[in-house]
Amino acid sequence: MDDERILERERYQIEQILQLESEELQVEEEESSDDDDVQTNSGGTSASVQFTYDTSLAALHSYLGEVEYTHNRLAFLDGGAVLTLPLFYLEGVVLFPEARLPLRVILPNFIAAVERALRQVDAPYSIGVVRLYRDPNNGKIKFATTGTTAEIRQYRRLVDGSVNIVARGQQRFHLRRRWIDGDGAPCGEVQIIKEDLPLRTPRDAVGKLAPLRNLRIGSVLQMPSLYDSHNQHSWNDGNDSDAISEGSFDSELSSAERMLHRAALVSSYGSDLVEESLSSDDEKIERDLELQTGRSHLDNYEGFMHAEYSKRNEETSPGVGKRALLEKQSSRRVGWRKYSIGHLHYSPRAFWPSWVYHMYDSYILAQRAADRWKHVVRAPSMDGLVRKPDLLSFHIASKIPVSESTRQELLEIDGISYRLRREIELLESLDRIRCKTCQTLIARRSDMLVMSTEGPLGAYANPHGFVHEVTTLLKANGLAIKGLPSKEYSWFPGYAWSIADCATCETHVGWLFTATRKKLKPRSFWGIRSSQVADETR
Repeated sequence: MDDERILERERYQIEQILQLESEELQVEEEESSDDDDVQTNSGGTSASVQFTYDTSLAALHSYLGEVEYTHNRLAFLDGGAVLTLPLFYLEGVVLFPEARLPLRVILPNFIAAVERALRQVDAPYSIGVVRLYRDPNNGKIKFATTGTTAEIRQYRRLVDGSVNIVARGQQRFHLRRRWIDGDGAPCGEVQIIKEDLPLRTPRDAVGKLAPLRNLRIGSVLQMPSLYDSHNQHSWNDGNDSDAISEGSFDSELSSAERMLHRAALVSSYGSDLVEESLSSDDEKIERDLELQTGRSHLDNYEGFMHAEYSKRNEETSPGVGKRALLEKQSSRRVGWRKYSIGHLHYSPRAFWPSWVYHMYDSYILAQRAADRWKHVVRAPSMDGLVRKPDLLSFHIASKIPVSESTRQELLEIDGISYRLRREIELLESLDRIRCKTCQTLIARRSDMLVMSTEGPLGAYANPHGFVHEVTTLLKANGLAIKGLPSKEYSWFPGYAWSIADCATCETHVGWLFTATRKKLKPRSFWGIRSSQVADETR
């Protein structure tokens, strides 16, 4: 039933496309008033009613002609499974799970790869997609070692022997080895990557222990070591930089949480290390909070623990304990006098402050990423995927308008929380689009325009078999147009395309799309190749 509904909807949309193409090409010169008709907001989408284009048309890839559904659905493979797949090496393309990939297959070796995929038993109708790129240092061609399996959903063989395909990304894999089989088809041995489960903050992780105000001076308390909890909470994968850094989540902390975190870090790592990690916000808190004259419960608790430490050292090594204690107390005294900790005796005790858990809670990160996407890009909405952080992380990665190398970086990240954190960072820093060759400023974030239901970035195939990932923009700077507009094989029905080069370095960076109907809005927009976008600076 689902397939029938899809087919019915697509038939209606194809009728709309045919109606558009039946009209005469009417490319009009844009008047100065056109720039005033269509406004953009910070999210990059049209904020005016002048936007009349049906964005669902571009997602159909109707330029490929009629393609038949294969009605084949492959069950997901277990993580760690090893299998052989025909491979597609695509320059400038990074495929993610759930993303759509159109292919115009004209080369004999890749046609052989399609034939192998259609008849293989282990993973029928499946191919492996790997990014092909040139080493910036020596220009040599290289293959990424992390790719994505893709299932052929739509297929059509043309009279000239070429094949048109629409595939959908399935699962990430590691490419173990590759070769050319007897028919000339590129093949590879791949190992499916086992995806982790979304992390959620344990209910009893924060707030279960009594507040510090309940501490009794003179009673022996066994508080968990920060170092021990660091080892207990999954920072054992080699990336522990965030374990002692507040990062971009620093702005959400209350003053008490900041001070409690500071006290814990000084206690475990020393004041010198913590001083280096202070942010500008911490310095502001230092100015706002002054030393209180009275000692807090935490001060008394520190003194008690120091006394216990001295006593134990004197018993084991006479003459050493006092000296060590004096040095430790001296170091502590310098640190504590700089801050007011009187308010902290009402803070709940836990292994880590709550914000630290939130840094790795997949569901909290998913909500932050969806909110940031809504602010920066707006469409398509990610709110429906907040309860599925794994799918959300892949959806954002497949649609975020950044360079192909940055998207390959996202594909290679293992761990939902780490991928979401990186995506939030990219969305927060996304501001300018520059030419990869000469660094010329092409556009800003506010110039982004969503012309497809798949988002501001999508993959499209040209008649010569090349696949381009294109970011759509309402305005662009520093580009030169070559040739006359053509509506043949247009990725956006109702628009004609013209080649656009960088005016500075003359590199082909994209296309200008111009409306072929008077009532179609926007009158024009730009498509920029992600392979020609400069990497984001970190």
